[in-house]
Amino acid sequence: MPKQKQNNEHEPVLLQNVLDIFDPKEGESYLDLTAGYGGHASEILKRTHAQATLVDRDKNAIAVLQDVFDNEEVSLMNQDFLSASTALVEHQKTYDIILADIGVSSPHLDNADRGFSINKDGPLDMRMDQTQSTTAADLLNTADESELIRILREYGEEPKAKRIAKLIIEKRPMETTHQLAAIVKQAWPGYSRSHPATRTFQAIRIAVNDELGQLERALPLWMQLLKPGGRLGVISFHSLEDSVVKRFFKEHGGNRYDAQLKILTARPSIASADELVTNPRARSAKLRVASLQ
Repeated sequence: MPKQKQNNEHEPVLLQNVLDIFDPKEGESYLDLTAGYGGHASEILKRTHAQATLVDRDKNAIAVLQDVFDNEEVSLMNQDFLSASTALVEHQKTYDIILADIGVSSPHLDNADRGFSINKDGPLDMRMDQTQSTTAADLLNTADESELIRILREYGEEPKAKRIAKLIIEKRPMETTHQLAAIVKQAWPGYSRSHPATRTFQAIRIAVNDELGQLERALPLWMQLLKPGGRLGVISFHSLEDSVVKRFFKEHGGNRYDAQLKILTARPSIASADELVTNPRARSAKLRVASLQ
């Protein structure tokens, strides 16, 4: 059983949605591919009391999980979700419940040293796996203008991608998050409700961690890891990720005679008004769930 949660731990998004749609039952096996600080896993394991595999690419998260989960039935994997999924398929593992929360956790955002936050100055890192070599600074200081434009447009849907890329080239080298935020703000003078660098930070983070590429390659593996009747859920935080999941579910699900997946969420499940009061970071979260026929 998981130990008591501490008040300062990351609050999992869409927790009640996950529990309602997955409906975890006693004895069901569970795979959490982005376990983070164990928020979803703790609640699911309270209901299943069964074998579970928790994956995270962040060594700090793994250290927390080791402390929280002292059950012999819980195994931990310090890998990115694609590498872990590949290994689990090779070992012919299957699960009743699989969850992937494709987002940056609050501790990442709140820790300036990780370089994810616009509001807190820190090194331009943005690596979810700190053992990988390429940081956000490496990318920003070496990519040519056309590559920067592509990243900003494709991953950030940034309408001023060309102007921002030009400014980055002119101002580099850059090493801190505040330097990048200030450069982007030059392309967006005047007042805006959200920080004008939000899309740029998202785009660079996705590129550094190959988030969309990993998701596209992992989804077929996750389907292989499902037991018959098993449920697969993906929580995404922007339209690009959600589109990848929606397209995959549509390709393998629906009312066709050869459909392998039954889609359990006709529309993505989103945060309730009550959740948004206590966890505003859930405002952009979307959960899609399908089961293996």
